[in-house]
Amino acid sequence: MAISCVSILPLLLFFLSLASSSLSSPLSNNPQTFIVFMSKSDKPALFSSHHHWYSSIINSLPPSTHSPKILYTYPQAISGFSAHITPDQAEALSRVSGVISVIPDQINQLHTTRTPQFLGLSSESDFWLDGDFGEDIIIGVLDTGVWPGHPSFSDDGMSDVPASWKGSCETSDDFPSYVCNKKLIGARAFYHGYNASKDSHSPKDTQGHGTHTASTAGGSLVKNASFYQYAKGDARGMASKARIAVYKICWSGGCSGSDILAAFGQAIEDGVHVISLSVGSTGKASPYYWDTTAIGAYVASVQYGITVSCSAGNSGPGAYTAVNVAPWILTVGASTIDRQFRADVVLGDGRTFHGASLYTGEPLPDKFIPLVYAGDVGSSVCTAGSLDSSKVKGKIVLCDNGVIQRPEKGIEVKRAGGVGMIVRNYQDDLTLAAEAYLTPATTLGLTDGTSIRYYIFSNSPTAKIVFRGTVIGDSPPSPKVASFSSRGPNYVTAEILKPDVIAPGVMILAGWTGAVSPSKMENDDRRVQFWPDSGTSMSCPHVSGLAAVLRKAHPNWSPAAIKSALMTTAYNLDNSGATIGDIATGKASTLFDRGAGHVDPNSALDPGLIYDIDQDEYISFLCAIGYTRKQIFLFTQVMPRENICDNNMGNPGNLNYPSFSVVFEDTSSVVTYKRTVKNVGSSASVVYDVKVNAPANVDVKVSPTRLVFSEENKSLSYEITFSSSTSSLSLGLDSASNTAQSFGSIAWSDGIHTVTSPIAVLWKQGVSMASF
Repeated sequence: MAISCVSILPLLLFFLSLASSSLSSPLSNNPQTFIVFMSKSDKPALFSSHHHWYSSIINSLPPSTHSPKILYTYPQAISGFSAHITPDQAEALSRVSGVISVIPDQINQLHTTRTPQFLGLSSESDFWLDGDFGEDIIIGVLDTGVWPGHPSFSDDGMSDVPASWKGSCETSDDFPSYVCNKKLIGARAFYHGYNASKDSHSPKDTQGHGTHTASTAGGSLVKNASFYQYAKGDARGMASKARIAVYKICWSGGCSGSDILAAFGQAIEDGVHVISLSVGSTGKASPYYWDTTAIGAYVASVQYGITVSCSAGNSGPGAYTAVNVAPWILTVGASTIDRQFRADVVLGDGRTFHGASLYTGEPLPDKFIPLVYAGDVGSSVCTAGSLDSSKVKGKIVLCDNGVIQRPEKGIEVKRAGGVGMIVRNYQDDLTLAAEAYLTPATTLGLTDGTSIRYYIFSNSPTAKIVFRGTVIGDSPPSPKVASFSSRGPNYVTAEILKPDVIAPGVMILAGWTGAVSPSKMENDDRRVQFWPDSGTSMSCPHVSGLAAVLRKAHPNWSPAAIKSALMTTAYNLDNSGATIGDIATGKASTLFDRGAGHVDPNSALDPGLIYDIDQDEYISFLCAIGYTRKQIFLFTQVMPRENICDNNMGNPGNLNYPSFSVVFEDTSSVVTYKRTVKNVGSSASVVYDVKVNAPANVDVKVSPTRLVFSEENKSLSYEITFSSSTSSLSLGLDSASNTAQSFGSIAWSDGIHTVTSPIAVLWKQGVSMASF
């Protein structure tokens, strides 16, 4: 999806404000939403509240044809407010005493049954022996709301709402009070920043996305769930006994940064333990001080101990496309599972081609039917009214992808008298090819579709479509990285590897809204409770739910520790024993595609060692990437002392992260990082030895090579030195990222636990690296 971006002039305006110079007036002075960060300690005593102070400042701004209006006074955790003002007024506002920064609002977009079994989760597995499934952990889902009365939010058998919960349930005519219960314990809507005048201002989900993500993260068990005949089974969230609080921040046109920040602040005050956010930009990641998600996530995670899990984005397979890449965010890419929805095409000459479909009607008769190409009987893309009925009636039509939705093409084929349809995709990847067709239809990859196109040149071409339904098995191998899943390297800080992990995100069956059909076409009157959707939006709540279960099992672990456990225990081989593949390339994926690997929740419960990070280290990291005191204030919400950056970590790669991303300036570079690990295993006295899998053209030395833990020494440190060992970039340039790359890992083991940290290496020499 395309993001509605702010113009470059407000961007320059913000950079100038951070440099303590005046804001430049853009060409247009139309009012827009700005986020204003304030130093609360500067409030004059004459004002009874911060809101009173903010209102006074707004009312003192230069006059305009537009009356300035405060949209939000942010909760206590976040210092500031948002307001609807003109750029000229924003310029004046930036010079007011107590104002730290003024940021133009941005519009973000959504990153849009079997997965518990695929992940190895069952009531009999070691991970779930206590049977609590994240009981009493509260997951805050920032999304499109929730569908009232959905069975995934049944509270049957649940205990009373935790006493720690401080939130509420907003009610309205279309969201009555009974919707909230002991499962769905809170629901709020945030719309002032987006100005959702055409949408219901209640928490009711009219898009389906929020119901899907919330039920994936923490939905209750629903027996015999399915989308018609597809994906039948028991549907439940990863943390099926967790509590859910929804914060509706996304509307028909997108998700406002000011609304997102307000929801973060409210979720913190309400007392959530995990925040799940499947939202972000579709372009390159923004600097952290420009990104309201990064700011809100820092406050939640670093200051309040709330794990924040975010989608990496659906802009793959290009390099530098991952978003939500701040190191305090758990960034999740998408992978496949071992399930397909097959609908094959059998040609009259005996050849069979595998396709994908979620057609829900009566199948075609088991006989060969005349076959035509849409381009020979009208428009090749089967747009409305384009096909010649006299040449289509009673036939199967091969249509090309593009211009309109694939199900809409089926409507045109049916109008013209056709009995079935084959869609030739624009690529071989069928990851997103299964559609909820209203006409008997299937989607084929480009190569197979082209083979059928050539077959049509023969005399009397015929075909039949065989709907095979839900197919589960080891062929093709799984998981694979989804082609749409956004990739690294990290555009903001190349020394931090992103994404962190991958998780199931392709054709995931979960709850759906009753407001729209699965195809979202106006002439589709089907309404369903469950729908198999795809995107990193779907992979993110899987990890959010797993984080909730880890939080329940280890209540004293920090968000960084939970992330560490998920990363260092992730696996990198598929079910055939080969490196996890990349659907986009047809080859093995790299660390920039899959991060540390695919989450393995059973292993994450007992990781052996963890890499933890506190606020002082994050501040040192921000100093290392050159942030000013004012920029650091946006995260800490208090003005740092004057010399805060005098003794920073130097290289941002020194952050105590569970992975390594090394940037070599040239082919003779040497980089040394330091890490500290804490023993969280059952035995206090244990010895870990390191095994190095060095990247090609890189020498790796770890010191010491043995860590001896004891009751007195629960945390130990080591240094790791990377030396470029090639005089020329013999690896060549990666065509996607325009960099020379190499990959490896180190693993610490005590004979029981294996604590793995991936190593990604980039050479900058002769390469134009992404930078600001």
